[in-house]
Amino acid sequence: MTADDRAKNIKVLIFDVDGVLTDGQIFVIPNSEGHGIEAKGFAAHDGLGISLGRLGGLRIGIITKRQSQTVAIRARDLKLEFVYQGQSHKMNAINEILEKTGCTLEQLAYVGDDIVDLPVMRRCGLAIATANARQQVKSAAHFVTPNPGGFGGGRDAIDFILSAQGTLEKVIEQYLDESSTAASASDVGTGNM
Repeated sequence: MTADDRAKNIKVLIFDVDGVLTDGQIFVIPNSEGHGIEAKGFAAHDGLGISLGRLGGLRIGIITKRQSQTVAIRARDLKLEFVYQGQSHKMNAINEILEKTGCTLEQLAYVGDDIVDLPVMRRCGLAIATANARQQVKSAAHFVTPNPGGFGGGRDAIDFILSAQGTLEKVIEQYLDESSTAASASDVGTGNM
């Protein structure tokens, strides 16, 4: 089965965070109490892609090993349906998501970049690696994004799925239509988190 064939079945799209929706860098800024404040950079292209994906009927979320207030804030701004942090064994969260959605593994796409993502990528319907992924992850992927994580890799994944499903151009036009209430409802936040 080709990656395009696999993408046609996708209903749920799950992203890792560090190295996928960010470039993998974690900035720790000390505060006056001697604790660190974590900062990460997210790509705006990925945010708009999430709006397009939702408008195209995808149910979207994240699963990450780390616990981060920065990620919680960004997830809220992106209006993600599924947010799982502190997940060392990501299949546990995947099983919960599948139960909530009534979908199968074949209907789930996962985007990862490092070995912690392999258990999901080896079982899901469409495994996607970002361009900056470790070689083991690229080897397990059905599709590798042209751009790295933090620089549009997430958007590449969404565009690939919607293109395979034949809806990308329609979804873009719907998003651009000022009078579309569906587009407004699917759109991500506007900052001021």
